[in-house]
Amino acid sequence: MKELTKVILMNKFLLKTGITLLFAFYSLFLKAQDFSKIYDQVNPTVVTIKTTETVVTDGNIGESGGLGTGVIIDKEGLIITAAHVVESAEQIVIKTHDGQVFFAEVVSSIASADIALLKMRNVPKNISVATLGNSDSVKIGEQIIVIGTPYGLEHSLSVGHISGKQKRGVILAGMEMEFLQTDAAINQGNSGGPIFNTKGAVIGIVSSILTQSGGFDGIGFAASITPSKKILLERSPFWIGFEGVFIQNEIAAAFNIPSGAGVLIQRVVSGSIADKANLRGGSFKANIFGRDLWIGGDIILSIQNIVCDKPHNLNSIKGQINTLTPGGAIVMEVLRGGKIITLSMVL
Repeated sequence: MKELTKVILMNKFLLKTGITLLFAFYSLFLKAQDFSKIYDQVNPTVVTIKTTETVVTDGNIGESGGLGTGVIIDKEGLIITAAHVVESAEQIVIKTHDGQVFFAEVVSSIASADIALLKMRNVPKNISVATLGNSDSVKIGEQIIVIGTPYGLEHSLSVGHISGKQKRGVILAGMEMEFLQTDAAINQGNSGGPIFNTKGAVIGIVSSILTQSGGFDGIGFAASITPSKKILLERSPFWIGFEGVFIQNEIAAAFNIPSGAGVLIQRVVSGSIADKANLRGGSFKANIFGRDLWIGGDIILSIQNIVCDKPHNLNSIKGQINTLTPGGAIVMEVLRGGKIITLSMVL
């Protein structure tokens, strides 16, 4: 009888302990899922972007409006958003979280990476600035939040995870651009909005969705913040002079690239070192093996005698260029019109 009593008491103890632990784990789970504090912390850095542009339809001139999101990154009123939000805008209006309205202008826009930098003409006194994180350290499976303007619903929150990292061969600032894949809900109006990690730091800028229904199907993409801020904020005279796409395999074969790979130039910035070296960008758009590319421009085969047949070779090239002093030359071998020519530029 005593043994039975001990067993009953032990079972009661284990049951009580189990319930206590279950309640503790449940409380921690609820706390982990509560993003209200992070939202309150970062929401003032998020802005709604409204754009207008002139359109001509059947000979009639009218106006068309666009909608997107952005994030304030410094006290001077600089805002990062998606390039496609502002690429054709004639007027850009910024609305802050407290309802203030300001005009803004495009400082730079990089279509191939779908990122743009705006500057507010007037800056509010109590401006809130977001912390830019390190997207290189982001791990697949991390929980994230997105704040944006889906279908005009300003400062809406969605929650999800990083479900992948994608590279599309876009070469900018001497590196291959990376995009974060997420399952957080992204809809029209979210474009250009920030993705925050659970510490409240920006790790991505919402770019696009992969959809068959026309709406959100669970796969969205954002430009990783680490390469984005280098492209937009760290001004290297050579690397910001052009946009390129790394091509290989069947696409390279279509262009008859002798080395089997290279960097297809998409755009050259007027007045840049690349422009002064007579590097040429694409002249018309074509879809090649499912990729939309500007073709007709130069294809870089090598820089400083380092062959551009692998994206990671750009790190070696960038290292060599960064050691050059004024008067030093950057030498490129390019494929133009079926012929290999040499271009050089002096820093």
